[in-house]
Amino acid sequence: MKALCWQGKNKVSVENVPDPKILNSRDAIIKITTAAICGSDLHLYNGYIPTMEKGDIMGHENMGEVVEVGSDVKNLKVGDRVVVPFTISCGHCFFCKKELWSLCDNSNPNAWMAEKLYGYSPSGLFGFSHMMGGYAGGQAEYLRVPFADVGPVKIPDGIPDEKVLFLSDIFPTGYMAAVNCDIQPGDTVAVWGCGPVGQFAIKSAYMLGAEHVIAIDQVPERLEMATRDGKAETLDFADEYIFDKLKEMTGGRGPDSCIDAVGLEAHGTSPDALLDRVKAAAFLATDRPHALRQAINACRKGGTVSIPGVYGAFLDKFPLGAAFNKGLTLKMGQTHMHKFMRPLLARIQNGDIDPSFVITHRMKLDDAPKGYETFKHKEDDCIKIVLKP
Repeated sequence: MKALCWQGKNKVSVENVPDPKILNSRDAIIKITTAAICGSDLHLYNGYIPTMEKGDIMGHENMGEVVEVGSDVKNLKVGDRVVVPFTISCGHCFFCKKELWSLCDNSNPNAWMAEKLYGYSPSGLFGFSHMMGGYAGGQAEYLRVPFADVGPVKIPDGIPDEKVLFLSDIFPTGYMAAVNCDIQPGDTVAVWGCGPVGQFAIKSAYMLGAEHVIAIDQVPERLEMATRDGKAETLDFADEYIFDKLKEMTGGRGPDSCIDAVGLEAHGTSPDALLDRVKAAAFLATDRPHALRQAINACRKGGTVSIPGVYGAFLDKFPLGAAFNKGLTLKMGQTHMHKFMRPLLARIQNGDIDPSFVITHRMKLDDAPKGYETFKHKEDDCIKIVLKP
């Protein structure tokens, strides 16, 4: 089959690789009908996530048609259309039973790698380094899905792929970011980063009862989408007076909740952001947390900072004193996908949201290397790319 393979920093290529096979009785094989390039994929592409190996198959936003099932998979049959969550969960461990699905104890065969860095391992992830299980991703013609009796969600006939594909990651991720804010009627929520996850965080904040959403980015087409589709007010991330403007827009109190949908590769022109870039380039720092610093400093006293943006390791100049003295609540982590996929599918079926609004580019799998460059450099007003193998 054809698959998009990581070849090193800033280099991917479409290669012919062996077709996946059933390795466990709880496996399924799906033929990919639609996949997507995620902002998290850029962290791999840019070389920020360790334990990638040449030839690793990329991609964790996947859906398709079941073509084979293991003997213990009773909930799926050949021909079913499914969306596959990016997290892999066994369904039976302590954490799965508590609906902390992305913390599954049994789905990462390389847990020892993650334990060295984090103390404990999260769940396995599709196409996201050997530290997270070494699983092949779905930017390919076929995908092996472990624990297929737990993860994939069947999609009814008549719903186009593009309406449901983002149930695989970014829609539930943006939604959980808003859930973590514990939004109360009348709340103001500020969202840093208006990429796809940020766009869904904006939509979700309104779904959950926010009165006012303020979106912060520096890419014009993202800010336009946040205004047009998300009905948010917007601020330019490059503005050095973000704190003052947020304070002014909230009557001097600050946003009730702040969502960091940027993650470890934040941009900026302030001294701390410039220092982040220098230290990361010199391998003296692992992450660039400029947006997170802003969110913590701007959040009102007693508020919540929600972090769906991915962070890899150790943060420099983290303003814990501000978080402590303001009594902030910080909530974060990989998305507990299985908790949200079916309720959000119902939202789509009810017409509450059409997640395809974020799509700006459609490409064949063969064009994916060009797609990564387009997405990375935000060329051609690119916000979200879907791939058709």
